[in-house]
Amino acid sequence: MTHRCETYQLKMNRIDRVSAMLIQLQSKRVVKAQELADRFEISLRTVYRDIRTLEEAGVPLVGEAGIGYTLMEGYRLPPVMFTQEEALAFLTAEKLIAKLSDGATNQHFKAAMYKIKSVLKSGEKEDLEDLSERIQVVGNPKIEAINPQQDVLQAILKNIAEKRVINISYFARYNEQATERNVEPIGVCFYANSWHLIAYCQLRNDYRDFRLDRISGLSQTNQYFKLGQHPSLPDYLQEIARNRALITIKILVDRWVVKHLLEQKYLYGFVNEEEQGEQVEMTFLSSSIEIFARWFMMFGESAEVISPDILREKINELIERIGAKHGVFEGK
Repeated sequence: MTHRCETYQLKMNRIDRVSAMLIQLQSKRVVKAQELADRFEISLRTVYRDIRTLEEAGVPLVGEAGIGYTLMEGYRLPPVMFTQEEALAFLTAEKLIAKLSDGATNQHFKAAMYKIKSVLKSGEKEDLEDLSERIQVVGNPKIEAINPQQDVLQAILKNIAEKRVINISYFARYNEQATERNVEPIGVCFYANSWHLIAYCQLRNDYRDFRLDRISGLSQTNQYFKLGQHPSLPDYLQEIARNRALITIKILVDRWVVKHLLEQKYLYGFVNEEEQGEQVEMTFLSSSIEIFARWFMMFGESAEVISPDILREKINELIERIGAKHGVFEGK
């Protein structure tokens, strides 16, 4: 059976759209007209017309060409009502945050959820309570999510907002050494099952990636930095991806073995797979031939390398080194 995922757009009448625009305008200091056009899939001309509607209704907006729209300081709407769908989205996020963030972030989100639930109708509150037990986030027991210790995630975010240099005690696994250093934090991201701090390290005079669960201590300093002197987090991550030399790997694996690879394959750059009779052709993008070769040897008896040749050479080299160490080739 072929399953097809279809996207759909929520049709929004003009009153709902203008109300949603006002909420978005309250969500940040400056909102560009193009942001509104992209979100609601309307033309810039329609955005300008809706903005005039808000101004005519008495909303104190300040607009500047090429910059965006700003609400005058102090203007706030009364507490808004959430739709059931929005409340369910928050409930789903609450489950994810409970598993993938630190204790402080989890507590702050729970406090926010109480505020959200407080403005729901009685029937919607009951629906939310019923559905709460029907949404669970369960980690793979073989690949545990690593949560940052000592609530450092919230502390880091606070210092990013304040543009303050922080001092961290960090344990580097690659050389088994603990160091203390001052860093200028530019952002945090979650990948490879862990939270990471991206920061400019004053000790190394370069940007570094620090896993939060390896930060054993964190404190503020009296130094400040200008966030604008560093690349944005998305730009930094894109640059790293461009500079990282990825090698395309293709292998053939017996079908019965593939189902046992589970989530492991994603850790080694899995891209896609195609069935070929009793075997499956799998494609990977890897930054390390040696690491991939070592993983391949775990199931290599039931697989073969299609490309590149350098992977075959590395596997043969590893086999010879292991054989020599254990005397397998002695006497030949």
